[in-house]
This record gives sequence, C-alpha cells and structure tokens, in this order.
Amino acid sequence: MQAQATQQWGKKGQSQPGSARPNSLGRAIKYLGHQRQYMIVAYIALVVAALAQLAVPQLTQSMIDAVTHGAIANTILDMEVFGVPAPDLVKEAAAEQAGFSIAQLQEFQQTSLTLLTNAALTIVIFAAVRGIFSFVQAYYSEKMSQGIAFDFRNEIFTRLQRLSFSYYDRNQTGQLMIRATDDVEKVRLFLAQGLVLALQALILLVATLLILFLTNWRLTLVVLPILPAALVLFGIFGKVSQPLFIEIQIRLSKLNTILQENLAGIRVVKAFTREKYEQERFTGASFSFFQQQLKVARTFTFLFPVIFLIAQVGQAAILYFGGRQIIGGTLNLGEYQKFSLYMIYLFFPLGQLGFIISLMAQAGASATRVFEILDAKSDVSNRPDAIELPVIEGKVEFKNVTFRYFNSGESVLSDVSFAVEPGQTVALLGGTGSGKTTIINLLPRFYDASEGAVVIDGHDVREVTLDSLRSQIGIVLQETNLFSGTIRDNIAFGRPEATDEEVIEAAKAAAAHDFIVTFSQGYDTPVGERGTTLSGGQKQRIAIARALLLNPHLLILDDSTSSVDLLTESKIQKALDKLMKGRTSFVIAQRITTVLNADQILVLDKGRIVASGKHLDLMENSPIYAEIYNSQLVGDAEVSDVEAGLVELQPQV
Repeated sequence: MQAQATQQWGKKGQSQPGSARPNSLGRAIKYLGHQRQYMIVAYIALVVAALAQLAVPQLTQSMIDAVTHGAIANTILDMEVFGVPAPDLVKEAAAEQAGFSIAQLQEFQQTSLTLLTNAALTIVIFAAVRGIFSFVQAYYSEKMSQGIAFDFRNEIFTRLQRLSFSYYDRNQTGQLMIRATDDVEKVRLFLAQGLVLALQALILLVATLLILFLTNWRLTLVVLPILPAALVLFGIFGKVSQPLFIEIQIRLSKLNTILQENLAGIRVVKAFTREKYEQERFTGASFSFFQQQLKVARTFTFLFPVIFLIAQVGQAAILYFGGRQIIGGTLNLGEYQKFSLYMIYLFFPLGQLGFIISLMAQAGASATRVFEILDAKSDVSNRPDAIELPVIEGKVEFKNVTFRYFNSGESVLSDVSFAVEPGQTVALLGGTGSGKTTIINLLPRFYDASEGAVVIDGHDVREVTLDSLRSQIGIVLQETNLFSGTIRDNIAFGRPEATDEEVIEAAKAAAAHDFIVTFSQGYDTPVGERGTTLSGGQKQRIAIARALLLNPHLLILDDSTSSVDLLTESKIQKALDKLMKGRTSFVIAQRITTVLNADQILVLDKGRIVASGKHLDLMENSPIYAEIYNSQLVGDAEVSDVEAGLVELQPQV
C-alpha cells in the first residue's frame, strides 16, 4: 500500500518529499512583506550601522596623520645643532625635505593634539551610533523573523487541519512535526541572521571597493581578482551543501518519528519488554543522523580554511605592494593604515559568506519541506460551487460506490449500493478488511468515492460544504481520542458554547455522569494526554457523550461499546436505543444487541455487500451471516440476559 501511495503521489505531479524546489527560499523571503514595518526599521538601522562602521578607517587615518604630522613638526621645529636651536635655514631645508613648509609644521604643532582628541572622540561617537543601531537592527530583525515563523506555523497548522485523511496515510506524524518546528526555525534563522548578514556584506563590499578605488586604485587592482574566485567557490559550496541539509532534515524526521511513536506507545513497549529493541532502533536512527551531520561538518571544515586562506593571500598582497609604495614615497602611513582597515571590511564579509551559505543552505532545504505542506492538495475539499447542506432528515443512499485508496490499487469497496430511510439503524458486519470502516468514512467525506456517489437527502456529499455536512453527523470512532483539558472541555469539544446542563445531560445519556461525579473535581477533572488518566471504558463513554451533545441527525458508531463491561454496555445501549430514534444510525457491530435491534444489517465480504436484511431473514437466507452470527456474536448473548435482568453484575471499581 505504501508503494502504491508513493507511485500515485508521483503521478499527481506532487514533489517527492525532500526534493529540492529552487524557488522555495525566494517564496520564504517574500514573507518579509507580512512584517513590513519591522523589516524597514531593521534594514534602515543596518544601513546606518554599516555607514558608521565605514567611517572609522577614515577617522583612524586622521588620527595617524595627526600623530605623524605632529611628531614631524616637533622634530623639525625643535631641531638643535650642537645643543643650540638650529638655524631657520636648516629647519626650512628639513621641512622641505619632509614635504612641508614651516608654516604648515607650525600649524601641525599647534593643532595635532586637538585633531587627535577630536578624531578619538569622533570614533567613540561613531562606535556608539553603530552599537545603538546594531541593537535596533538585531531587535527588529528578531521581531520580524519571529513574526514570520508565527505566520508559517499558523499556516502549516491550518493547512494540516484541512488536508484529507489520505494525506496522513502517506505521511508520518513525526515528519510533519519536524516541518512545523525545526524546519520553520531554520527558515527563521536565515531571515533573522543570514539575510541581514548578506545585506550587510553587500553594503560593505560595494562601499569598501568604491572607497578603495578612490583611495588607491593601483593597490585595489591587486586584490580585486581574488573576489570573483571567492564568490565562485562559495556558490559551489552552496549547491553542494543544500542537498546535504535536506538529508539532515529527512533523517531528523525519522529520528523524531521513532521518538514520537515510542512515547505514544510506551505502555505497549513495556508490556512486551521491547525496551532493548526500541533502544537499538532509536540508536540506529540517531547514528544515521550523526553521520550526516559529520558529512556536513567535513564540507564546511574545508570551506572555512579556504576562506581564511583567501583573506591571508589578500593581506599578504597588500602588505607587499603597499610596502613598496611606502618605500617609494607614494603612500604614507595613515593612508596605508586606512587601506588595511578597509581591506578587513572587504575580507570580513567574505568570511561571513561561509556562515551565510550554511544558513542559506539549511533554510533552502527547510523551506522546500515547509512548502511541501503548504502546497499539498487535499483529496477532499469544497467545490467552488458547493452549497450549504440543509438540515437533514437522514435518508442515505450509496449508489454503485467503488473506493480505492489514492485512486490506485485493489478496490476496498466494489459497486456497493444500498438505501437507508430516515431514523433507521444500520448494522455493518464483516471480517477485517471487508470495508465496514470505509463505508462510515465515506459518509462525512473523510474520503471521496472513486466511483459512484454517496447521497444524503438527495444531495451528493461532494456537492455540499464539508462543515455543513460534518456538523450534522455525530461520530464515535473505535479508537477514542481525547484532548488535554477537562472532562467538560472534551464533552463540549464540538459545541464549546454548550451549557453545563446540556453537557451533564449528554454524559448521563452516555452512562458517564456517575463515574465523572466520583472524581473530586467532577467535570473540571483534567484529562491526561490522550486521556491516559481514564480507563478505556471511561474514555469511550466521554466520546459518546461528545457525539451526543451535537444532537446529530446522522449517527456513526464504530464499535463504540467494545471497551466497556457488560453492565455499562447495557446502560449505554438503552440510552443509544432511545437517542437513535428519529436519527439515522450506522453501527459497526461486534455485539449481538446491535444486530438484533438493527432495522437493516449489511454483511460485507471483500468490499462487497453479500447479504442485507433483518436478523431473522438473514438467519434463514444467508449462510455467511449465519456463520458470522454463530462464530462471532452468539458467544456474547449474555448481554441479552443482562438487559433482561437475568444476570446481576456488579460495576467494576
């Protein structure tokens, strides 16, 4: 079945899980528009901080020039010959040799300390400006990215709520959880850090190159060829690393799935003493994840030394050619120091590119996985022209219904046809895999028929809105699922606005009120995760009360009394007999009472109806029904004795 599902998934044109979508990261970046105000503030602050950073080397040159000019001025103007002040002619000759006039030296001597102080203070001011705006940029970038993560998680959850059952048949819960948490976080980190660093690197690279050309174009040409080579290298690493990160997320999903399944089924694991096996299974998945992490680490362990090598080559070239210009007298110490600082601004973004590529590769892989959910098409959805289903009377027809999972493979139902009048109770009988559960899944459109039609009160269920259909159907599934919260919250799950009196009435009808009031907090008693603090029978009675509170016109009971004792079942059955009057009810029957009281019994075998009618007629005319009755149901006949008062049972404590 899984192989068939995968094949069909590919046939529909959906991308295979983990396949790369080149535009996914671009789509994620467009979500910045959802946080436009924060984005504008963050990027304005980024530009201001970058400009403040770019001003520092120029101020550093001013400081060095002030120091060197002041030192030269003091040396020449205070020059002595044999212990006495040197003649003016000697000073003028020395000044000329240094490239200055006496007047300039005197000005340097008077203003150098002031220029040094002003330059130092200005550097401090620019540093403070950079610090303040860097804080603003970081804060609003984080606020922006958290808002985008909030949007992503809500969209994912909303989408998951609307996807059909077939989607969950194809995907594991643990994988979906990773996509809604870890994958969203990786996209958020890129938008909060990687994208900001990339913009900062772009500003520094462009502005620094412009300043360097204006400062010393010959020296700039020395390092310029290094940049394209570095960018090509980083592009290669980006293409190589993204598939590696996709594989990391896939293996992390497998690890999370094992953990989720183990915690959910911990009682089964302990009951069958499978702790060692589960530990080995988890260790295997964990080791696979560990190996992939090491593979990524090896890739980036090679990348970062290459980055530093490129930076060191550039620094060596500047030291050599800049030193030659200083020796030749075409470059002074202040200009060289400014050029060296700007070179740091040139190579520092290159160093950041390794980190940016890492974040971008992870975010690209995760964005692909996130949009796989957001782009998933539901097999069951409202048609554009869907109408609201009016209040139903409960007439149900199956017209030549055939059903295949994912529209491929062997039929689960084949050419099933029957009609149910309003208020009738229909019992579904058959072995495992006969199609009983599929029939009740088609009624509320958990799945759509592959062929034929399911009709309620003359309306094809595919032609009405899902909400208007399902709101009129009460369902109690075989696998009871309760939610964290109180008992009252769970009973009123479908009608949160229900009054306490209505909740209590539904609980009484489901034979749940008596055990609820024994709890110290009554209806406010907290229910553990999945109802673990309650017994199987208690959970099932709460689930029945939850369905009954809806006052549905169509009732579906999937073996809803299988987990209760005989006395409790008899109470529930009496309540259900009363409540099912006037309601069309479909019951997957495992107990004889349901069969005896049914208006119509459908016997299924291998997806086909092989017999239908009432109990006495089927006993006479259907050998397969008689066989099922005698082999599966007759041993349960003591229930009838309980109902008749022939057997007295005490409630279990």
